[in-house]
Formats: sequence, structure tokens, C-alpha cells
Amino acid sequence: MKRRDFLRNTALVSGAYLIPAFLKPFEALAMNDLTGFKNLVIIQLSGGNDGLNTVIPYGNDVYYQKRKTIAVNPTDLIKLDDMQGLNPNLAALKELYDQGWMSIINSVGYPNPDRSHFRSMDIWQTGSEANQFLSTGWIGRYLDSNCQTCKNPYTAIEVDDTLSLAMKGLTKKGIAVQDPNKLFQTTREPFFKDMVHAHQDHLNEDNLGYLYKTMIETYSSADYIQKTAKTYQVKADYPATGLGNQLKTVSKFINSGLQTRVYYVSLSGFDTHTGQQAQQGRQLKIYADAVAAFIKDLKQTDKLDDTLVMTFSEFGRRVEQNASNGTDHGTANNVLIYGGKLKKAGIYNPAPDLVNLNQGDLQYQVDFRDVYATVLDKWLDVNNSQILNKQFAGLDFV
Repeated sequence: MKRRDFLRNTALVSGAYLIPAFLKPFEALAMNDLTGFKNLVIIQLSGGNDGLNTVIPYGNDVYYQKRKTIAVNPTDLIKLDDMQGLNPNLAALKELYDQGWMSIINSVGYPNPDRSHFRSMDIWQTGSEANQFLSTGWIGRYLDSNCQTCKNPYTAIEVDDTLSLAMKGLTKKGIAVQDPNKLFQTTREPFFKDMVHAHQDHLNEDNLGYLYKTMIETYSSADYIQKTAKTYQVKADYPATGLGNQLKTVSKFINSGLQTRVYYVSLSGFDTHTGQQAQQGRQLKIYADAVAAFIKDLKQTDKLDDTLVMTFSEFGRRVEQNASNGTDHGTANNVLIYGGKLKKAGIYNPAPDLVNLNQGDLQYQVDFRDVYATVLDKWLDVNNSQILNKQFAGLDFV
């Protein structure tokens, strides 16, 4: 075989999920009772979303002093209380907020913040300290842990063509699936199929090469995902956007009974150095319309109580606007949580402090790993110290 063809075909399996019983076909595994099966959906807003123009501290005059041309007019925003309101492009979220399905956590960050997109995203995806460099993601380490459900295949799915660092563990990793039918068809191509069957019979767990093991797992998981997902057709209407399609796919997976705990999706376009109002407004509307459709869909199918949605961005923006009607890289930001069983819905903690700044940036009040710790301890049922490398107290939103 030509090296070029080998590399081209083997690249198909680069995001496959590793499981201990890697030779056992997934379709032969008994389905567990999915009653009360808890799902976590992570939405990443890439580029550094401006939190101050997302959840707006309109009750603080400093906001308008620092943002002469890009501040949202008090008459346009969606007021939540006497201090904070939503960007008007987030109008679709107001119903979720009013129903108690949304929680806003302000001033989330970490000590000694990094303003590089790549480094800060690595910190958020790995759950590391600012001066610590990890090669595994926090969800990946969850997969590595001895949790009750991590023995199941495809415990984590990223609805994309590539796998984020957050989903990569030391011994296990999630699987990237944008289209279950396309993945199935790809693994049924003659080259892929022949490679799997040629090596499945005479290689055991000790001598099975990483590549062939990965191919076998991908072959089997593609069959399971495709067969399971096609048993359910999404009835709700979703916006015809990239994020809308991603969340519609997640709905299909959840409602078909796929044994997955974690789903990961993303939306880019939030690096708003110039002309922020229009650019961020477009992205926020895409986000809000897709999330609203997803949450209301899950409510209709009785899956909302068993689903927790978390939205984050790698950092916020500076408090004061720049000369280009935009904002530059900042630090602390808001994290948005959605679910049918929130313990503290609405606004979780006080609005950001716009006076006591650190070199012009917000000072974090909530460590993002306390958000992760809450999800790990109270939703995924594992001790957060196993995943985050030290114990975090966590919060009280679930």
C-alpha cells in the first residue's frame, strides 16, 4: 500500500474513542435502563465572548462610562433585575430564564489569567493552573476515571469533525461524530472494512497496535451510533445554523437512547476587536435561538430534567472599549447554565465589579474549576479531585 493512501485512510480514525473491551462489538452490549440517565452538554463560544455585553450590568453607570459607543441602551436590553439584563439578541432565552431553566454565573475565571486565545482555551479545556501544562482534558480524565458509566462505549461525543483537547484522556478519549450516517458509510468503505477484519482475528489486547485497535473501535461504534440514532426523528424546529444543526443532532442522540454522558459543541466568531455590536449580536442570536430550540425540545420529550447544559468562552473582554468600537482580550466572564432541575436558577451571584479592576480587567470571583467540580460531583457522580488534581468546593447550582 502506498504511504499516502495509508495515511489518508488511517486519518479517518484519529478521533476514535478507546474502550477496554475493544474487541467486543458495541451492538452486542445490553442496553441499560436509561431512566434518569444524566446528560451533560457543553457549548464552547470560541474567540472570547464579551460577557459584559451578553449579561449587561446596566444598573452600573461605570458600564456606560467605559463603553461610550458599544454599550447596549437600557431601553433595548431585556431586564432581569434592577442591575442586569440580557443583550436584545438573546431574546429567545428570556422564556428559559422565566421558567427557571437558566442560571447566570458571573465573574468566572482563574488566577493569573492568560489573554492568549490558544493558551486560555487550553487552560479551560484541561482544567489546569495558569502555569501548568496538561496534555489531557478534563472530560478526557473523567473518561479515564473509574466512574460507573465510563465503562460504556462512546461516553463522550463531540458533534464535529475533530476532537477537542477537553475530550482527550490518557487511556480513553471521546469520539467526533458530526453525521452518524457519514461516519457509518466511511467505516464501511472497502479499505477500512478489510483492514478491520484482517487484523481482528489474530491480534489480542496485548499486541493489538494502537491504529488497528482504534479502527476496530471506530468500526463498531459507528454501527452502534448509526443504528441507535436512526430510531428517533427530531420533531422540533431548529434554526438552520451550524449550532442549530449540532444541537439538533445532540437531541437526536439523547432521545434515541444513546448511552452517552457528555456532548460537546462549539460556536466561533466572538473575537470582536472591531465593530463589536453587529458581529457579536449576530453570534449571540445564533446561540440563543439554537439553545432555546434545544431546551424547549428536551422539555417536550421529558429529557430536560436529566440534561445539564453549560456554556463557556475562553475569556471575556476588557471593561473599556477600544478605539475601533470593539473590545480587546480580557479575563473573567459569565458562564451560562441550563437545565430542568437547577437548584439556583436566575442570577447566581452578584454582577461583575467594574471598579476594582486588575490592569483594566475584571477580577474573577468564581474559579472555573469550581463550576467543573459541581458538574463532576453532583451531575457525573465522580469525585472532582480525581479529575481536577486537587479538591474544589464547588457551587450550588444543581
